Amino acid sequence: MFYTPVNIPALLSSALVSMVVGFVWYSPVLFGKPWMKLMGLNAKKMKAAQKNMSKTYGLSFVATLVTAFVLSQFISSTLTITVNEGLMVGFLGWLGFTATTLFTGVLFNEMPIKLFFINSGYQLASMLTMSVVLTLWV
Repeated sequence: MFYTPVNIPALLSSALVSMVVGFVWYSPVLFGKPWMKLMGLNAKKMKAAQKNMSKTYGLSFVATLVTAFVLSQFISSTLTITVNEGLMVGFLGWLGFTATTLFTGVLFNEMPIKLFFINSGYQLASMLTMSVVLTLWV
């Protein structure tokens, strides 16, 4: 594996796309309501959490930038050039690192399996969209 130069616009774009996917994924349009229920949250708790949301979203964006950087290195190192190849890199990264880690957390924290599917589904959608952006740009 070799290190490739950082393409800042590609990293920022893929991280922004990931955040948009998250906003839609966890909105009432898709999985927001069942996610809140499985997390034991209600409107009152969500309102209280909104006080720190700018910090939460900021730190989440930084974490997403790290993921985008590592994913870009995987894409460059594997000489990925097509969207299908990019999707495969994203899928394998999700399967090997994200899904397994989230699943272990579900097992040891005795969380509902539905919560695993919602959260890991978002992570899969995020990794796939970032992979497409990075493959086309990097």
